[in-house]
Amino acid sequence: MPRPTAAQLAYGSATVVVSTLAMLLLSQTSTGLGVAVISAAALALGLLVALTVPAPGRRGRPAARAGGAAAPAGARVPEPRKAGAEHPVHH
Repeated sequence: MPRPTAAQLAYGSATVVVSTLAMLLLSQTSTGLGVAVISAAALALGLLVALTVPAPGRRGRPAARAGGAAAPAGARVPEPRKAGAEHPVHH
């Protein structure tokens, strides 16, 4: 499983804190069981939010070259040629 990104951690943590405070204030519960249920619900909601935040794609990274070295920033990497585009050479 991939490691969570900083954005996923931030959104999940903020969701847990804000939803816990909101639910505690709205429910006005003072029992230990009520606080435990609200805390569990807030943790589940935070986990759901953290997992649904889109992970960064590979769009911004340059393509790797055949030698294993990455292309410099701004370099144009040629697209692979298709087999139909090549013409046979007859000698």
